Amino acid sequence: MELGISLPQFGAHAQYADRVGWFADRAEQLGVHSLWVAERLIAPAQPSVPYPGTSGIPKQYRQRLDPFALLSVAAAHTDRVRLGSNVLVSPLYPPAFLARILTTIDLISAGRLLAGFGIGWSPEEYAAMGVPFERRGKRLDESLDALETLWTESTAEYTGQLWTVPATREELRPAQRPHPPVYLSAFGDAALDRIGKRADGWLPMVTDAEPDTIRLLRERRERIDEQARAAGRDPARIETVLRINPPASADLDTVIALTGGLLDGTGIEHVLVNLQSVTGEPEQTLDHAEKLLAALR
Repeated sequence: MELGISLPQFGAHAQYADRVGWFADRAEQLGVHSLWVAERLIAPAQPSVPYPGTSGIPKQYRQRLDPFALLSVAAAHTDRVRLGSNVLVSPLYPPAFLARILTTIDLISAGRLLAGFGIGWSPEEYAAMGVPFERRGKRLDESLDALETLWTESTAEYTGQLWTVPATREELRPAQRPHPPVYLSAFGDAALDRIGKRADGWLPMVTDAEPDTIRLLRERRERIDEQARAAGRDPARIETVLRINPPASADLDTVIALTGGLLDGTGIEHVLVNLQSVTGEPEQTLDHAEKLLAALR
């Protein structure tokens, strides 16, 4: 079992930006296996599409820290833990920008980056970046193609329908070869097929351990495996990192039971438990993480 937790990033936790390095170091000392960031560019005052599972935008997103900066700080203060994004909305960013900053983080961390991407759900975030909301799945595909080119070719050039990178000399490589592993968030058929055909990992998210949830996770993973085999890939090389978002009202015993139930029911071996949703400050998060580790060992 591998346990991941989120770096202080949203809501009250964002007030502790000056302690992110300490938090990352302490989490590593406790035995946490991975540290994660998420994406929230803005908190729309009048969202045309609410946050999934709610009727608006959760108040915690009104305070937010930059995911790239947090990963960089954590990389500089740790030696062992893997560092991941769950997720970056990659269509918001030009591929050349993503390649440069993710290469930098992978080098700072000596090859511990997990690059997790998704397409997002907020039209307002796309508008804030000047990027069309439509065809964002296609934009993600082109972004992945361009990133692979930038990360692997000495003279890199990419021309797609939605992204273009003029010919550029690329002599600096990520620490991981051929590039940092790419994980994708998905539950729909087309997105799951994309994982099976080209990704290194899957990033599903759940809020409960009900039998229907466990069944759906198993079914979705089976589809990924089928697509991987059809593409001539070994499904065992595609990791699943399950994000667990406990309800805000959950106490530690509830979080432990929820996590244990999902581990037992799915056979998944790496979980990201978003303890920020049930704690008020970083020290409490670390205390919960220590007790969760002890309970699950």
